[in-house]
Amino acid sequence: MALAAVTGLEAEARIVRGVGIAAAASGADTARAAAIAERMVASGATALLSFGIAGALAPGLASGTVLLPRRILDEGGGAYTVDRAWHARVRAALVARGIPAIEDDLLGAALLVTVREAKAELHRHTGTVAVDLESAAAAAVAARFGRPFLVVRAVADPADFDLPPAAIVGIDAGGRTAIFPVLRSILQRPRQITDLVRLAQHTRRALAALARAAPALPETG
Repeated sequence: MALAAVTGLEAEARIVRGVGIAAAASGADTARAAAIAERMVASGATALLSFGIAGALAPGLASGTVLLPRRILDEGGGAYTVDRAWHARVRAALVARGIPAIEDDLLGAALLVTVREAKAELHRHTGTVAVDLESAAAAAVAARFGRPFLVVRAVADPADFDLPPAAIVGIDAGGRTAIFPVLRSILQRPRQITDLVRLAQHTRRALAALARAAPALPETG
């Protein structure tokens, strides 16, 4: 194993496996993401990648926007800089494929940021443009073991979009859709169906963007 990727969803892991990179999904759980990264290093990973969707914090970032941040911030004020040479190679490869990427800071959170007011406050407070649940955890492991680290993400939910309740319970530990919790949530709050359909559309755009970007990833860091 040379390069290994930590994702939140199994759908993301399948995309990156498709270009020959080992990957495992954490089920959108920060602690599991850190444990996966540690196991990857123990199994011989020489570089770590955080790959998947993210939620926009900055206004105006549309779903499907590719993110190639230079730094990852955590909620405790820590900052992790990605590997510069690896970042430059991937950026050049994305440009060659006609894929623009936002390079501003990304926030790694422990919990989903679900409402627009919280997204706006995090953007004001941290200056980050988007948030995910895996990148800071994987970055901390990479820093601890001295491994090169990179993040490639794509925006799913825009900053002005509130996640419906079913989305919060909708992922199982393997990063797949948790069918029964989602159905229970819909039965309890049927009016969220419209927002769930919109979220599915946003997520499809993000996954499609990731599929276009994945071939730009070098085999090693």
